Amino acid sequence: MTLNPKLLLVDDDRRLAESMADWLRFQQFNVDQAHSLAGGRRAIQEQTYDLMLLDLRLEDGDGFALIAETKRRQPDCAILVLTGYATPNTAIEAVQAGAFDLLTKPLVDEELSHALERALAQQNIQAENEKLRAQLDSRFGLEHILSHDYRMLKIFDVIDSVADARASVLITGENGTGKSMIARAVHKRSNRRNNPFVEVACGALPDNLLESELFGHVIGSFTGATTNKVGKFKQADGGTIFLDEIGTASQAFQVKLLRVLQELQFEPLGGTETETVDTRVILATNENLAQAVSSGQFRQDLFYRVNVINIELPALRERSGDVPLLVDHFLREVCETTGRDVQGFDRDALAILQSYAWPGNVRELENVVERAVLLARDSVLTRNDLPPHLLSSSSNPRTASDSFDSPSTLSSDSGSGQTLREALEEPERRIILESLRLHNWNRAATADTLGVNRTTLYKKMKRLGLDDPRLQFMGAEAR
Repeated sequence: MTLNPKLLLVDDDRRLAESMADWLRFQQFNVDQAHSLAGGRRAIQEQTYDLMLLDLRLEDGDGFALIAETKRRQPDCAILVLTGYATPNTAIEAVQAGAFDLLTKPLVDEELSHALERALAQQNIQAENEKLRAQLDSRFGLEHILSHDYRMLKIFDVIDSVADARASVLITGENGTGKSMIARAVHKRSNRRNNPFVEVACGALPDNLLESELFGHVIGSFTGATTNKVGKFKQADGGTIFLDEIGTASQAFQVKLLRVLQELQFEPLGGTETETVDTRVILATNENLAQAVSSGQFRQDLFYRVNVINIELPALRERSGDVPLLVDHFLREVCETTGRDVQGFDRDALAILQSYAWPGNVRELENVVERAVLLARDSVLTRNDLPPHLLSSSSNPRTASDSFDSPSTLSSDSGSGQTLREALEEPERRIILESLRLHNWNRAATADTLGVNRTTLYKKMKRLGLDDPRLQFMGAEAR
C-alpha cells in the first residue's frame, strides 16, 4: 500500500464519519473529513487526494455531483461510493460516473480494507503505465532501430533535430542498411506523425508510370487511363512522402521533381489544373549522388535541393558490435512467429556472424538468422546452422594474424617471385591501412585524403583484405 495515502471522507453522519476516520488513520491513511456536498467541494479545491470515500446521499445534494467535479479536477483520485440503499442500477450509475467501486452500509472492516487496497493497486498500475508510456515516447519511431554504435546514436540525435523541419532529408547508405526505417522514424517523431506516410520505390517504375504514380493522371492522358487517379504526393498531403532509389530517376523526371520540391505544386499527367500540397519529402539512395552530378547523370540543382539534410547510414560491417544485439532481436522475432524454441547462437557461431562482412547488411543478417532458426535441430545454434558462404568467408586464407600485421613486421623481400601487381599490393595495403587508422576508419575522409572516390576505396579494401571489421578494433595492437 502507498505510504500514508491522502483520503477524503465525505459523509453527513458525523458519528459514523468520526469512527471511520479513526479506523482509517489506524490503517496509516492521512484522512480529511467533509460532512456535506459543499464541504467536499471546498476540500477538493484546496487539497489533492489519492482516495475519496463518498456517501451518495448528502443533506445538501447528490453525491453524483461531487463525483463528476472530482473526476474533472483530480482525475487520478480513486472514488469509492458508500450507500445504504444500493441497487444494481445504483452500482452501474456510480461506475459510469467515474467511481472505482461501490460499498454498501453497514461496512465491514475487511471489505473496506480490500477495496482501498484494490484502488491503490490500480493507481500504482496506472502510474507505472504512464512511466512506461513516457519511456516509449522517448523512443517513439526509433523502437525498431536497434544499435548502440556511436555513429547510429548520432543519427538518432539528428533525427530528433530535423523531425519537425520543413526541409527535405536525403538518406544515403548501402542496400539493406535500413533507409526506409530511418525515413519512417523521421516521420513518426515529427508533428506530421498522425498524417499519411507514403513510400514509393522509384527504381521499380518506368518514367511514365512513375510520373503517374507520384502526380496522378486524368482520364485519357494515356492508353488505359480510364479514370482519374490521385497521385502519391496528393495522398501524402499533410504527411510525408518517401522516395526511395531516387538516384535512378531520369533527367526528365528530375526536372519535374525539382519543381515540386521548390514550389510544392504540380499538374497531374495529362491535366492542366495545378495542385498544391503540404508534403514533407524524404529521399534515399545507395548511389553516390555527388559523383552522379559530376558525370552528368543527376542534376546539380536537384542535388543541392535534396541534400539539405543528409543522413548517411553506416554499413553493418562498420558497426559489428551491433551484430549480437540484432541477432538476439531477429531470433526472438522468428521464434515468436514460428513457435520454435531456440535459445541462441553459441560463441563460435556468433564470432563468425561478427566477423562476416555482410554485403547485404541488416537485411542479410535477418535472413541468415531466420534460416538458422527454421532449419535448427537443437535449441542452441552452431556454425553448422549457418549458410556455407559465411563459413567459407570465415576460413579465408588471409588469417586474422595476417590481417593485423603492422607495417614494421612485413618482410622486406615480400616481392620476390611475385608479379608486379602482387608486389605493389602490400605497399598499397599499408598506405590505405595507415590512412584508415589516421581517420578512425572514416572511409569518406580516407578516400578524400588518398585522392580516390569511395567506391574505388571500398573495392581496394575488399581486394586487399581491409574490409574485415576486426581490424578497427585491433588498431592499437597493429601499431
